[in-house]
Amino acid sequence: MPPIDTALPHTPDGPDETDLALVEALQLRPRAPWAQIASVIGIDATTAARRWRRLTDRGLAWMTAYPARHSSVVGYADLACAPGALDALTAELGRWGPVFSVERTTADHSLFLGVAAHDLPSLDDFVTGRLGRLHGVRSVRLSICTRVYREGSGWLVHTLNERQRTHLTGGDSRTRPRPGGAPHEGDRRLLRALGADARRGHAELARECGLSETTVRRRLARMIAGGEVYFRCDLTQQLAGWPVIATFRIAAPGPGTEAVAHALAGLPETRLCASVTGADNLLLSVWLRSPADCLALEERILHRHPGLRIGERSITLHTAKRMGRLLDRWGRARTHVQITAAPEAGTPESTAGQGTEGSAR
Repeated sequence: MPPIDTALPHTPDGPDETDLALVEALQLRPRAPWAQIASVIGIDATTAARRWRRLTDRGLAWMTAYPARHSSVVGYADLACAPGALDALTAELGRWGPVFSVERTTADHSLFLGVAAHDLPSLDDFVTGRLGRLHGVRSVRLSICTRVYREGSGWLVHTLNERQRTHLTGGDSRTRPRPGGAPHEGDRRLLRALGADARRGHAELARECGLSETTVRRRLARMIAGGEVYFRCDLTQQLAGWPVIATFRIAAPGPGTEAVAHALAGLPETRLCASVTGADNLLLSVWLRSPADCLALEERILHRHPGLRIGERSITLHTAKRMGRLLDRWGRARTHVQITAAPEAGTPESTAGQGTEGSAR
């Protein structure tokens, strides 16, 4: 990928309505042929491919893939940091494979991290032995994800109409992951190859993975049909019109929590809705068009669900990393860092430096 300039792009350089339609089509059918994508949005296949290349070259949109069960445990770590250490910590944590997301927020804990681990002891070892010992980290608050109701791969741009969506999907909802273990080594190699660019062709994937093209087609078809892989077509939110990320920690009463979580996950603004440990047992992250929309959304939620209590709300000042993708200050994609699970507690890798497998490539 060519170097990305640091100046704020002018609005015309951002995605237009056709680009946004293209992104949504790829959100719905990530590996559909360009001819099918193009027919839905009213352009030809060559133009669709050229537009996508322009978006990816500029870091305005990107496609990635990762296992639906890339780890046994996901934790959300809030770090209270010395202000002077924030830049160094942000850069350091961006290089760590188990830290799949990094946000700088307005909360008392100014860094919000998504962390993947093999198991609970591994997560404990990673948080206390590595995160907690970083220079400039004053305290760490950890909550464990117990269920995900929606994550970023389920969010849509909402540019296409219902007829266009049906033409792409045939009316079928996207397959959710099935219970089961982690992918075996052959599938892991394929997923690693798709991580940086999930639109890569079968022949290219076969060469990189050391597999036959027929094997790649068969394995990928099986993983897609079984809901074993998340495909994620993402875009720079600032230039696409959703510059604000708001995160709410919500306390929901025991009876009815499941129904409330499903309702919150169904909001068009929702990027992440998960049940977590702690007094505030729901975590909700949304994309909005302005800071003023935070209050309006909060009032709408409490009007529909008066039994809820919002214990904490924050706005993200900068997303440095989103599901393995390093972003610049304007939200444009830079390098991809392979998502890995924190190593099992007690292994040499768990006490080593920040690692080689999680470094940017």
